Amino acid sequence: MSDYTVTADTQNLVSMGGQYLTSFQQKLLQKSLNQDLPESYRQRIQIMLLADEGKSQAEICRILGCCPATARHWIHIARSGMAHQWQDCPIGRPKAVNDQYLQRLQELVNCSPRDYGYSFRRWTGNWLSKHLAKELGIEVSGHHINRLLKQMGLSVRSNQRYGKTSTNQQVDDCKILISDLQGEHMLDYPVFLPMNLAK
Repeated sequence: MSDYTVTADTQNLVSMGGQYLTSFQQKLLQKSLNQDLPESYRQRIQIMLLADEGKSQAEICRILGCCPATARHWIHIARSGMAHQWQDCPIGRPKAVNDQYLQRLQELVNCSPRDYGYSFRRWTGNWLSKHLAKELGIEVSGHHINRLLKQMGLSVRSNQRYGKTSTNQQVDDCKILISDLQGEHMLDYPVFLPMNLAK
């Protein structure tokens, strides 16, 4: 935890322009520093502001009590002109897939996407990933979703498309079969009718 606060010198640099930050970035960081933030986010901002004042990495580490790698990273962000994107790097390890996620994934694969307001008829790994990220807040790539499905013995691929359906299921899916046609004048013996299939 640091007791670093905005100094008068920093206030003057905001109006004059520092070494690395634009006036927009300085104002944005100063404003963000006044908000109620977790300590690690405050430290990021303080590192960039101190670097902009001209402090060295060693001085920043001593003032804030942070490790050199952290100081070096955020000094680099300030130098590269990306200081305004300080919130884009989330803190901590990404959330891992848990049992609840796997159970929900299995439920979704067995349902139609149309039940959830989508216009398409079958799920893809990417759409499952997006839907589960909205529902559970865990972001996983579409490729990883496909790997998880394979491990569970499931797939988003249509069985008919890949020839894996049984003949009975294919027959059930048809609306009309040739064998269902009945006519008054059906002959008991086979008749071959000439057909011209060439167009």
